Amino acid sequence: MSSKSISIQKSKINEELYNFVNNEIIPGTGIEVNNFWQGFMEAANKLADKNKLLLEKRDEIQKKIDNWHTSNKDNFNLENYKNFLKEINYIVEEQEDFTIETENVDQEISNIAGPQLVVPVDNARYALNAANARWGSLYDAFYGTDVIEDDNGCEKATSYNPKRGEKVIEKGRMLLDQVTPLEKGNWTEVSGFSIEKGNLTIHLLDKSKTTLQNKEKFIGYKGTKEKPTIILLKNNYLHIELNIDAKHVIGKDDKANISDIVIESAISTIMDLEDSVAAVDAEDKIKCYRNWLGIMKGTLQTEMVKNGKKFVRKLNSDREYLNNKDQKISLHGRSLILVRNVGHLMKNPSITLDNGSEIPEGIMDAFITVLCAIHDFKNKLNSRTGSIYIVKPKMHGPEEVAFADEIFSNVEKVLKLKPNTIKIGIMDEERRTTVNLKECIRQAKKRIAFINTGFLDRTGDEMHTSFEAGPMIFKGEMKKSSWLLAYENWNVDIGLNCGFSGKAQIGKGMWAMPDKMKDMLDQKASHPIAGANCAWVPSPTAATLHATHYHKINVFERQKELLSRDKANLNDILTIPVADRPNWSKEEINKEIENNAQGILGYVVRWIDQGVGCSKVPDVNNIGLMEDRATLRISSQHIANWLHHEITTKEKVLEIMKKMAKVVDQQNSSDKSYVPMSKDFENSVSFKAACELIFEGKNQPSGYTEPILHLRRLEKKSA
Repeated sequence: MSSKSISIQKSKINEELYNFVNNEIIPGTGIEVNNFWQGFMEAANKLADKNKLLLEKRDEIQKKIDNWHTSNKDNFNLENYKNFLKEINYIVEEQEDFTIETENVDQEISNIAGPQLVVPVDNARYALNAANARWGSLYDAFYGTDVIEDDNGCEKATSYNPKRGEKVIEKGRMLLDQVTPLEKGNWTEVSGFSIEKGNLTIHLLDKSKTTLQNKEKFIGYKGTKEKPTIILLKNNYLHIELNIDAKHVIGKDDKANISDIVIESAISTIMDLEDSVAAVDAEDKIKCYRNWLGIMKGTLQTEMVKNGKKFVRKLNSDREYLNNKDQKISLHGRSLILVRNVGHLMKNPSITLDNGSEIPEGIMDAFITVLCAIHDFKNKLNSRTGSIYIVKPKMHGPEEVAFADEIFSNVEKVLKLKPNTIKIGIMDEERRTTVNLKECIRQAKKRIAFINTGFLDRTGDEMHTSFEAGPMIFKGEMKKSSWLLAYENWNVDIGLNCGFSGKAQIGKGMWAMPDKMKDMLDQKASHPIAGANCAWVPSPTAATLHATHYHKINVFERQKELLSRDKANLNDILTIPVADRPNWSKEEINKEIENNAQGILGYVVRWIDQGVGCSKVPDVNNIGLMEDRATLRISSQHIANWLHHEITTKEKVLEIMKKMAKVVDQQNSSDKSYVPMSKDFENSVSFKAACELIFEGKNQPSGYTEPILHLRRLEKKSA
């Protein structure tokens, strides 16, 4: 990567980034090169000063909270604590009720409830798989996961197992009975289909005919009326395809010749520039931006090998059918794509500003990701309404949301876009945002399109904010804590009271165990019941399985019911998850530290050595967990907190870190590019970084892991 730079007045842009923008992004946008750079640099220099002040305010508030806890360690009183938080403007005064005013949002945001994927945008294959996960095979999702148990001859084998297949077909029919019931009989009795007088006629095994209880759920078909090859159904705004093929390995033995049930799955996908990527310099950022540009142009593709055959993966086309009047209809073939920019904290060496400081990365992301999206405003392959959806993470309170709104207004002005073309997703993952969520939304009420809860970062911030309050409870107990239960309900309550239903997404967080799909089906059923019209899943298969929940629950009807419930209580949210006089055994303490240490090391070694920002890391029980910087923040803050409160010692933690490094090395032994940490602890940059995250954890801004990770990754790259 070139170290040369291009000067725009006193600011300097990495030459390769500058050329990438000029030669690949700008052509076709109608933007003049010099106008873009002049406007971008002028805005960035002004905005950077405000960015700096907001970060300083974070530090000032944290110091005041630390001091209060230190002074009130033996006489904590919740009301006194709450009043103190109001005095320092941590909790701001709540103003009158209001309704969000967002316009021009796509149906995937406003009217369709379903799963949401989050995927690292630096990996073209992952990005394409996620974008194409709008439709998924329910049969494949059942057959290939632990949803179908490996017993009584139903084991997965190298070739198709008909007995396992029978279980899959049975579960598929059960779903159809639940969400598209027949007027007479059930789906196991179906023998065929035809289209008669614009209606779906369903033939039964006893030679009689029936139809759907709700005839309007039949939307369209492919093939002929006498022998349709696809039947298209619709339930709760979600589509279902019945594929009919008497020659297919499944269809030939099926009573109705149904070869597959394909359902709308990942309704939206977040292409991530933040927690799931390791982008530390211009080289990394260009890779991310180039993939994002390809998605916005509709041109992204990558060569792949599957079963020994090479092929090119690209974005799916829209899906075409005939409706019941034999008119052509088209359905979106891809997820609606959002992009997650970086938050306000980090800077990036790709651009240095007039005063010689590095540009705040979130400002750079905003200008360049929106510039790329101008291509989509013209071809409308993604947003039919001409909007771009930017998810903005790690904001602390209303002032920081207002600043994000100001950044976006500057972008719109420089790029000559209509005000509020850029829609914002506020991630409710920092404590100061949670307690002021209504006022945060108010600051972006004309462009807000998304709020969500995220257990992982939110727990990390909970720990760091209350670091001096005492030793935190075990990590596994956090999900049962009163603050978390209240936080989940509080987010939905406020979103609904601000008029989100039918206008914007209310989301829930990630399922972190991609191999535990049976457990996911059991547990994530709670998300639509909680009023969330989207929730994060770790894979296209998980999206297909989770989509079944949205078929069974009409989220928008559920949201109407929730409007009348008692609202979540702020006092519960402010209940700090500290252990009351902990009397844990040394064995319990060390086991918890080992669990945390193993996750930290397994993730950090790939981040530092290989530039992998999100990966499935085996835990101490060899269960694969999706790890990103949010999980890293929890684990490192948890050990740092216990160290600070003398639950353990630095010597013991270091001993455990070395022990678990050997475990991680063994787990990665089949990776030829892997560099073991335990062979040379002193010179392992990865091991050093993992230890710093713990031993310097208290002093990291808001407990974030990025400053150390970026520093050590740059060190590794330079070596």
